[in-house]
Amino acid sequence: MSSVTEVKFVEVNPDNEDLHELINRLDEDLKVRYPHEMIYVVDFSDPKVHEMTFVVAYLSGKPVGCGALRPLDSESKVMELKRFYVDPGSRKQGIANKMLLHLEARAMAAGYGEIKLETGIKQPEAIALYVKHGYRPIDLFGPYIADPDSLCYGKILS
Repeated sequence: MSSVTEVKFVEVNPDNEDLHELINRLDEDLKVRYPHEMIYVVDFSDPKVHEMTFVVAYLSGKPVGCGALRPLDSESKVMELKRFYVDPGSRKQGIANKMLLHLEARAMAAGYGEIKLETGIKQPEAIALYVKHGYRPIDLFGPYIADPDSLCYGKILS
């Protein structure tokens, strides 16, 4: 089994091919779990996509995971965790844990004090990860408010 120390997190541009390949795999996984119209994608044609921070996790040089941070409210210093994914063949090695901590550190370095996220009721592995890292259930927000399959979590960063 590979050691988690081999994982490298690289900030990438929104047009990065590895990022898009991983997001496509995430979308395929979500389409199996949820109706197609219920998947909340990132609009890469929106100029605001350049305000986001995208990270790709590389294990021994191979792209195995991704995540993003999107500023929700610069005044109250809240970011949203988006498109968080680790390839199934690379799970159970601590990659998601380290990537989440990396993104939290990135948010704090940018002056943000809170992260919110949306996940789905059919993603128990994601829910367990977030709860383990101190995320607590919050009210549905933004586009997720009327979605019965959505769960939202938040964490105050310290």
